[in-house]
Amino acid sequence: MEHKKTYNAMEIKHRNGNVIIEGPIPSSKLATFDFHEHLVAFRPPEQQHKALIEIADLPEGRIIIAREMNEIVGYVTYLYPDPLERWSQGKMENLIELGAIEVIPKFRGGGIGKALLEVSMMDDAMEDYITITTEYYWHWDLKGTKLNVWEYRKVMEKMMNAGGLEYYATDDPEISSHPANCLMARIGKRIDPESIRQFDSLRFMNRFMY
Repeated sequence: MEHKKTYNAMEIKHRNGNVIIEGPIPSSKLATFDFHEHLVAFRPPEQQHKALIEIADLPEGRIIIAREMNEIVGYVTYLYPDPLERWSQGKMENLIELGAIEVIPKFRGGGIGKALLEVSMMDDAMEDYITITTEYYWHWDLKGTKLNVWEYRKVMEKMMNAGGLEYYATDDPEISSHPANCLMARIGKRIDPESIRQFDSLRFMNRFMY
């Protein structure tokens, strides 16, 4: 499968400053930007910056960033699911995962997260993918946002909806382990029925056989 990547951008006038939302960004360009010290949700900032550069180098990898001047203040990643996850078991070339999304506290609450999703889906090539995201409450910044699990889940769903992702049921044990966890997905317009059938079989792998 050919992974086409077409650059798109928009500007958000946030109350704390103007932010450029752009991507997919190539690794060479990502390496030239500073990486904000408050981007700590997944690993230390320096390590996460390096991880984004590595993802951008993958054939299917996509990094969309939120940038204030020369500093990355938010990002979203897309790549093939982790080989250890069930979503990779179908070896589907046209299934990618929104692996991480993060915005620094200073720029939360102003539509930056939604804009990251919107710019992601401006690329027509996204119509060739099933895009999934697995939301786990233990990744959420409940302390920093002072939201409870259900309030945060509502915020996450609304943000994902901006990119066309919708709730999908699954029997995945990790997702099923807490009612706030969920699977969300966007089925591209050019996805064939067989790929949808494959995706459905990945969603429900624990059915009893009679």
